[in-house]
Amino acid sequence: MKKNNNFNLFNNKYFKGWYFKCCSDDKTVAFIPAYHSCSGKKTASLQVITDDTALTLNIPFRELKYDKRKLYIKLAKSIFSCKGILLDFKDKKNSIELKGSVRFKYLTPIRYDIMGPFSAVPFMQCRHSVYSMVHRIDGQITVNGVRYDFNGGVGYIEGDRGYSFPKHYIWTQCSFEDNSLMLSVADIPMCGFHFKGIIGIVMIDGKEHRIATYLGARIYRLGKDYVTVKQGNYMLTARLMKKNPQALSAPINGSMCRTIHESASCAAYYRFSYKGYVLCEFVSDRAAFEFEY
Repeated sequence: MKKNNNFNLFNNKYFKGWYFKCCSDDKTVAFIPAYHSCSGKKTASLQVITDDTALTLNIPFRELKYDKRKLYIKLAKSIFSCKGILLDFKDKKNSIELKGSVRFKYLTPIRYDIMGPFSAVPFMQCRHSVYSMVHRIDGQITVNGVRYDFNGGVGYIEGDRGYSFPKHYIWTQCSFEDNSLMLSVADIPMCGFHFKGIIGIVMIDGKEHRIATYLGARIYRLGKDYVTVKQGNYMLTARLMKKNPQALSAPINGSMCRTIHESASCAAYYRFSYKGYVLCEFVSDRAAFEFEY
């Protein structure tokens, strides 16, 4: 296991975070365990997003352990891994208490790194990872006394690492039936210029449809709360229909000093087509959406 004082930092400004989303038919909770380094100061945190609130726990850095070879993060007494989540937090000062556990089954990793050839480019502002597009979850947790039953629910796991979130970006994720999709469109600085970076996966009946800049994807339309990307004969539209924003902290040069807003469960419309033939089209009220454009 990798201990907290051994990870590599460039320019002493770095962050790494994981995103565990858990959904039932009518409830959503997402957990973001993370660590960050800025100006010689190393910190750890856990952010929790529900349908109606966002909580932040600041955790002593010495209480963080993680494994670089597999998905395993331990924060104090709580564990986040490919097998599930075990929660045991109590912060009396900020009146936060998290208890319970959920188990994961049938994870669906993607075929290769979502960053493609960009995974080999050094000093990128932010790198994305996808650990499981969709999987089954079972168990119960409580957040400040509110119980969430996730038996028969679905989950999603991803992560980010680097030194800063992009200044402008769109990110969305949604599970539908036994399928799942994610899409990220961001302004990427590199070597003194900027370009629009696109990464996305639409998983339908176990088949992975990948949308990415390195495969020729480009922005076809971009407007208030919607984006359409095109890659050859494929087109994917994501539209935020009804916001449910909760404030989260995001990194700038390793410091969690930026405020962004995520709707962990909101109404959104999606359409994915090939040569005009609709492969999937639906509206969901369980979508996750960040629109920082």
